Order: sequence, then C-alpha cells, then structure tokens
Amino acid sequence: MDGVFDDEVEQTVTIDEYLKNVEAEELNADLVLGGDEGNECTYNMGYMKRQAIFSCLSCTPDGNAGVCTACSLSCHDGHEIVELWTKRNFRCDCGNSKFGEFVCKLFPKKDVENAENSYNHNFKGLYCSCDRPYPDPDVEAQEEMIQCIMCEDWFHDEHLGLESSNEIPRDEEGEPLYEDFICKTCSTVCSFLTLYPKTIQAAGGKGDATYSNAKDKDVLEDVPTACGSGKLENDICANNSSEKDNATAGKASAVGESSWKNSGSNDSNQCTKDTNLHTTCVLGVDVEVTSPVSEGKPLFLSKNWRDILCRCEKCLDMYNQKHIRYLLDREDTIVEYEKMAKQKREEKLQQQEGAELSFFNKLGHIEKVEILNGIADFKDEFRSFLVCP
Repeated sequence: MDGVFDDEVEQTVTIDEYLKNVEAEELNADLVLGGDEGNECTYNMGYMKRQAIFSCLSCTPDGNAGVCTACSLSCHDGHEIVELWTKRNFRCDCGNSKFGEFVCKLFPKKDVENAENSYNHNFKGLYCSCDRPYPDPDVEAQEEMIQCIMCEDWFHDEHLGLESSNEIPRDEEGEPLYEDFICKTCSTVCSFLTLYPKTIQAAGGKGDATYSNAKDKDVLEDVPTACGSGKLENDICANNSSEKDNATAGKASAVGESSWKNSGSNDSNQCTKDTNLHTTCVLGVDVEVTSPVSEGKPLFLSKNWRDILCRCEKCLDMYNQKHIRYLLDREDTIVEYEKMAKQKREEKLQQQEGAELSFFNKLGHIEKVEILNGIADFKDEFRSFLVCP
C-alpha cells in the first residue's frame, strides 16, 4: 500500500528554498527588463539600443506596435499582452496613431508614428519559419527556441536549415557553445563572415559541422582585433573585462543576442572610434568583390567574434550600406544588457539597505528597542507556527 497516496501529498518547501526561488525569479525579471522598474514610459529616451518590449493584441491585433514595460503595466493592464523579450533601436508606440483613440496614460504627447521602429510576426505572437505561437497550444512539450541576432526572430531546432540538430554547437549537457546565432536567411546578408578564419564559428556540434582545427586557430590569432594587433582571446575591446559570460539559452531559456539597427548613430564603443582611423583591411581583400555567395546556412558564432571584425573604411561603408553596423557595438549584446541589469539591481538593493539603515538610525532609543523586541516576538511566533504538533 506504500505510495498509494503519494500523488495526494503536497510537496513541502522550506522558507530558505522559497526565498531563494523568489530572489531567482526577481533576478530573471530584472535581466529581461534590463533593470527597468516600469515607473516611466521610455518614449523620451528615443530609439533605445535595447529595451524590453511588449505587444498588446487587445489594442493592436495586427501586431504593428510595441510598448515599453511601464506602458504594458499602466496602460495595458488586463489586456492580451505578448512578451517580446528585447528589441533593438525601438521607441515606445503606446498611444500613437496605431492605437486609434487610445491615449497613453504616462506620456500622451507622442509622434504619430515611430518611423525607425521595425516589426515582425513576433508582435502577433508568432515565431519561427513555421509561424507558430509560443507556447504552442498544439504541442505538449514546449521546445527551446534560438533567437537570430539580426532579424530577432526565434527558431525551433528543426527549422534552422540543418540536416540534424546535432550540428548545433552544444556541450554534453546541451548547453550552447556559441555566443550568437544568425539564421539562414540573415546569413546571406553577412556572407562576408565566411572570409574570416573558420574558428570565428563555434565548434562542438556532434554532427559534421566541426570547424575547429589548429591551422585556422593559428590564422585567427594572427588577425588583429578591432583595437589593433593581438590575439582574439585577449578581448581588448571588452574594456579589459575578465568576466566570462555565456549566451542565454531558449525562448524559455533564450539563446542569442539582439542587436542595434541604427547604423547612422555614432558608435559609443571607444574601440570602434579608434579603429575608424585604420585604412588597411584586416582581411586584406575587397570584401564586396571577394565575399562568396551564401548558401543560406545558419551561422553559430564563437565567443568574442565581434572583436575581430574589420573596421577599415571600406568595411565600415559596407556595414552602413547593409544596415548592420550594430554588429560592431558590444553594448548591443545581451551580455552587456544583462550586465547593466545586474548593476542596476545591485544599486537598487544597496539603496534599499541604506534607506532602511538610515530610517533605523534616526529613531530614538525606545523606538529601536520596541522594533527589535517586535522582531524577536515575530520570530518566536513564526517558529512555533512552523513546528509540527
């Protein structure tokens, strides 16, 4: 008879486990939202390099508008909302002409339209080349999805254009060995990447798509980074950061990095500014002439691959013409976005602790004793409540 009623027994969770789960959920939320607490509409900040964006299907069922975190909470509370994770170079649409007579509660005076915003079928709640929702109501086990850093769409493994999902560079535990993914459609735009040593592409897939070899590694190490000569792993352009960040996996555990579309903006990365003065192409070829015709295969790119991209005048012109200059901007990456979110979270927690300590120190001796006694009484009562009879 043992185990007959096992399904009816509720699982117990300790207070420590519960608090750790809450803290983990708060951290995940901060990472997605970039530390945005959702108090103010981001419209005044213009076309932000990256921010969390939501689509309201109740107000814009055609999926042609996106709203910031604050507007999703204040203006569209109770509506059918699609969470889009992050989008590059986007400005909040809430209350503009796409919403009819609906007016933004937080910032009503907005332009009729944000001309530089770009939209895809994600804004309708659809993803991948199969054009399915996530989560998919017709699928029992939801599959992890990978985001292309260029079109920012999400893809199922079986729809990447590979012969087998084993070709995806992952370790034995299924964790990604690549930093960025470019879908087969977008790979035609950046076919020039195949001119670089093959080790710019991540290795480790269980299939035949293994690119690592000693010869290519030697060539790659001889190619100067964006900031001058030196090996790629020195990560000079990362502002000498020693933090080892990994790609984020799945739609539920998302992999990939969205990127900044605004090719006309000044690059805030000092490395890019410095190397704009370089006139010699790192590849030593005319990229426009030599760039091979892409076969439409997806690309899995290794850690710090952006640092080795050439920044000579011709290549910069090419990036601008293709509207992909964001590939040179490290601040555009999810790694940097999440790093910023963590910093904001730490600052917020420090401010809260400082405010609590300041409040406590301003109290008189009697008030302090009463508070401490109250905390002790609460602990005793709570402890007795948790003890089984």
